[in-house]
Amino acid sequence: MQASKYMYSMDSIGTFIVFAFLVCSFSPILVRAKVVMVLMEGDPLVSFKSKHANLRSDEDYMVHKETVSDGHDMFLDSLLQRGSYTKLYSYTHLINGFAVNVSSEEALEHLQGAKGVRLVHEDSKIVKLTTHTPDFLGISSDIWPSLGGPQNSGEGVVIGIIDTGINPRHPSFNGQHFRGNNGGARSNGKTFKGRCETGESFLPNACNGKIIGARVFSRAAVANGDFNATRDYSSPFDADGHGRQLVGEKLKVFMNSITHDIQLHVCSFLMKINSHTASTAAGNHQTPVIVNGFNYGYASGMAPGAQIAVYKALYSFGGYMSDVVAAVDQAVEDGVDIISLSIGPSSVPPGASAFLNVLEMELLFATRAGVLVVQAAGNGGPTSSSILSFSPWITSVAASITDRRYNTSIILGNGQSFSGAGLAPPTIGEVQFPIAAAADVCSGNTTFETVENCQHTEPFILSLARGKLIICTYTFDFEFDAASIVSVADTIQRIGAAGFIMTMDPDLASDQVRGTTATFRVPGVVLNNIQASTALWEYYNANTARNKNGRVVGFTAKGRILDGRVASYTGQAPIVASFSSRGPDVNNALLQTADVLKPNIMAPGSSVWAAWSPNSEGDPYIKGQNFALVSGTSMATPHIAGVAALIKQKHPKWSPAAITSAMMTTADITDHLGGPILAQQMDTLATGTPFDFGSGSINPGRAVDPGLVFDIKFKQYVQFLCSVPGVDDESVRRAVGVGCPNQGKKWCSDLNTASITVSNLVGSRKVLRKVKNVASAETYQVVVSEPTGVSVTVSPQVFMIKANETKSIRIDLEAKEASNVYNFGELLLQGSQNHLVRVPIAVYVTSALKT
Repeated sequence: MQASKYMYSMDSIGTFIVFAFLVCSFSPILVRAKVVMVLMEGDPLVSFKSKHANLRSDEDYMVHKETVSDGHDMFLDSLLQRGSYTKLYSYTHLINGFAVNVSSEEALEHLQGAKGVRLVHEDSKIVKLTTHTPDFLGISSDIWPSLGGPQNSGEGVVIGIIDTGINPRHPSFNGQHFRGNNGGARSNGKTFKGRCETGESFLPNACNGKIIGARVFSRAAVANGDFNATRDYSSPFDADGHGRQLVGEKLKVFMNSITHDIQLHVCSFLMKINSHTASTAAGNHQTPVIVNGFNYGYASGMAPGAQIAVYKALYSFGGYMSDVVAAVDQAVEDGVDIISLSIGPSSVPPGASAFLNVLEMELLFATRAGVLVVQAAGNGGPTSSSILSFSPWITSVAASITDRRYNTSIILGNGQSFSGAGLAPPTIGEVQFPIAAAADVCSGNTTFETVENCQHTEPFILSLARGKLIICTYTFDFEFDAASIVSVADTIQRIGAAGFIMTMDPDLASDQVRGTTATFRVPGVVLNNIQASTALWEYYNANTARNKNGRVVGFTAKGRILDGRVASYTGQAPIVASFSSRGPDVNNALLQTADVLKPNIMAPGSSVWAAWSPNSEGDPYIKGQNFALVSGTSMATPHIAGVAALIKQKHPKWSPAAITSAMMTTADITDHLGGPILAQQMDTLATGTPFDFGSGSINPGRAVDPGLVFDIKFKQYVQFLCSVPGVDDESVRRAVGVGCPNQGKKWCSDLNTASITVSNLVGSRKVLRKVKNVASAETYQVVVSEPTGVSVTVSPQVFMIKANETKSIRIDLEAKEASNVYNFGELLLQGSQNHLVRVPIAVYVTSALKT
């Protein structure tokens, strides 16, 4: 058996990104549905509170909550035959509605036509889509000292994490190491009212001060037959691990090259397990990251003093939207300050507007209740309009690459060296070890395809393989879960080899391979570079003696592998990650672009170290580990949730819109070397735009002191919905519960966001903004950078604004030249007290004024 397949040159390879996704259909046409969500007329608890402010006791509110829930029971009992339905949830806090499992089409028809029903939506199944970052973002130097040190940073703030549960035994959540407030009272005067549900692997002491609440939502999953109590745990314990490393856009291209009838849909959310998310946002300070006996550094959440409330609504199989909506409703009722979400649709929901689906409405009401919602933007990049977090009341997060790199190398006997990937130890000392292709140290009765991926020990002749560096091959099996690099390392260890060298199959088109951020106990290097793989094989074949039958008679090729576990820092960062979903935002499934800037902000989301559940069954690359190095916009999201907690601690009365504004207007649009932020495209780097990174890369030190903020009230969000093209008053009333205000014609661009986006500029448009001074009195001068083809006039150009005062700014946009692309500019408000408030502008000119 010979390794001759690899003696020839290899084709170029592209990028593979793995996404898991949320299958969502919000079609009003209900076909063979079992679980539906029903929105009812009448006030939920938050509206009841606002209308009855004189009723202050919790008992008064609980009476109303029970009245609403009992009303749902009475409604169903009067409408449907007993035994034909099971009510799963009553939604009582943010929306008045319920989720119900019905057994017939007739029952669905009765629900749709019943008096008092505003809307019926079919449930949607969810299919699963740091040690360095606090320093990288300047948090450890610019914010923690001013808040009393890292252990106190975020104190009094509760972050609600909706995901797959949490591992309470992990040191990142150890209550003994938590020095924040262990009670429910907080600096904003509110009291957290949540509770801890116990169960398997989640004992009563699991809520230890750091973890302040934990609940489980699985009724829809049980009703649909997907929930397995043995596998999924009927407790808040984190038993899953679906933070898979990425697959991607070029896999889609490759599949299309095979047949036009095969489409691989890769636009969705990468989710990580709750432990990873929670520890990134608010994990304990200085937690040692020890994996396979090696210390990779010390991890810390962005807000180590914050507390965590866990809402488990996702499982090994994914989950259901009605469970997620119930989790959001409960989190807000419990009193969380921030919700971190790593879920969203796999594509734009059907219907009049993407902004009107049930989850978007639930999150709108969470915002109305004062809870900031932070959501991953999606992992469909770098494709345009791949954004999957749509609404302006949600803070949508893009992912960046930091300047930290993990590289390893192999040095050959002829002095050549090749860089590759692999978090693996080095070979012993500076000894050169013999190199052998897997096919050359296996029995002759095995096929080449069986042995080349090094998945099994049986084919190997131990006496030949022992003490050698084995060349294995990354084949199609690795892309489709039939093989893994973890299995390669296990095989190498069991056969007593010195290490492994992974080369690329010439038929693949990838320069990114799965599993390279897994940690290995044995030396290994992945040569995910065509030239390196080719050169390695050329060296091996030139230094391997064979007899006339092709069998090896002398292994004279040698090499040694260097340590791949020590990080290096390039200084050039942040860079927009290729997988990070891009704008422009869209109004609907027809992909008509919206007057909303998405994403809003960018944070580190590539190769992020954080807590992992060793019980995880979802990712074989990381199983059994306490920490994992994972990538995705889901990893960027908790960075922003943690920074928001620091802002909330310093400014407890700020609204969600004000906190988002503070992060956006102070963000960086240059990298650490002073150049413009770059964005990874398919095969190159390009200068980034607001559709890549939103307002820019988060700058926490400036975000806590922004100078000015753009605030938004609930009725302004309603007015925004009424301005969306194709949305009428009745659609808004059915979704929101209130009709459109009679304020005349408005544009979506009139919403008081910290950005200006006009998707269809015909002639000219007047845009109004209001800024509130959250600092001392200051004089601001407005400097304009005009988008190409657009004249921008601002009034006033200079203004003085007192503390807590609000000022109006008028921006007139006049089209000078039509184009078929978006162009970008900005307003820069320069304060006399050194505040800088940056407002990005994105304009698509459809028709210019004639001169």
